[in-house]
Amino acid sequence: MSDKIAYPNAPALPGIRSRFADNGNGLTMHYLEAGDPKAPLILLLHGFPELAYSWRKVMPALAEAGYYVVAPDQRGYGRTIGWDPRYDGNLADSRVLNLVRDVMGLLSALDRRTAHAVVGHDFGAMVAAWAALLRPDVFQRCCIMSAPFAGPPSLSVGGNAASIHADLAALERPRKHYHWYYWTRAANEEMWRAPQGMHDFLRGYFHHKSADWADNKPFPLAAWTAEELAKMPTYYIMDLAESMPETVAREMPSPDQVAACKWMPDAEMAVFAVEYGRTGFQGGLNWYRANQGGAFNTELQIFNGKTIDVPFTFISGASDWGIHQRPGALEKMESQACTNVRSIHLLPGAGHWVQQEQAATVARLLVEAASA
Repeated sequence: MSDKIAYPNAPALPGIRSRFADNGNGLTMHYLEAGDPKAPLILLLHGFPELAYSWRKVMPALAEAGYYVVAPDQRGYGRTIGWDPRYDGNLADSRVLNLVRDVMGLLSALDRRTAHAVVGHDFGAMVAAWAALLRPDVFQRCCIMSAPFAGPPSLSVGGNAASIHADLAALERPRKHYHWYYWTRAANEEMWRAPQGMHDFLRGYFHHKSADWADNKPFPLAAWTAEELAKMPTYYIMDLAESMPETVAREMPSPDQVAACKWMPDAEMAVFAVEYGRTGFQGGLNWYRANQGGAFNTELQIFNGKTIDVPFTFISGASDWGIHQRPGALEKMESQACTNVRSIHLLPGAGHWVQQEQAATVARLLVEAASA
């Protein structure tokens, strides 16, 4: 086993090592690790469009606090192999129950029966929350970031999911939800072959959703209506005729802003650009199609009413619109979906990429959550 980081252009990461493991669910999972493998395990799950590398800034502090820290490239991402890269592949591979199975398989490969804590950001928050809800005997603490967990879907018959898209398109300024865009066949190719190039596309995307973009001033929305959703920035509620590369190009940071970005210098951004330039985005986009389109909601409805009962922490950037994109989700998480909420933190100076934008504070809060 080599201590060389598997991302070939990654700047040196002292104390962090690359490993690979067969998870028993069709994947050879690449993961980063830090700390003593005999210490209590903290599992870190990234979101979209991210990598295990997204946790590079918090892993050393967690290891120094006495934990064994493992951050995998999840199904569809980075150096993990065995997943289907096709739009027309088996979408069921990306449904939430299989994603939980992936991380349980990784635990087994690590010869672990439990994880002291499971931590997830963005779409990784969904996996972490469901892991803690389904197997509290395995995942003993849970911390999620940026994406509130409102609980399993209702057993009642919902409204027509297509109606919100029709309503958005009918606005005076025609719009579309980014989920709708991510479900389309064109999305991967448009982002993978972005006119501005992968590096600048991702730079614009990360900047637009960060606290560095001055117009990220989120507030609660009154309802799930087109008029309310249209109050969000265009990275969530896009102009109808535009692609995501076109959307973020409008908010591209200046060279001076890029130079001042200490949480994501160009050398680190290049790691994401190389990986997504190699794999494309379809692996991650399939998560949206499987888990945000309602295709597999019925199998999750059997858990309706079940709660997360392990010690629970929520962390987000105060400038992150993600906490409000589903009206009422944050309040429902605290009052209904989780019975053992220890703390909720909205960090000033951070947007959506909270564990990268405010790494020292997030690391301290994770150590506190792990000791709860």
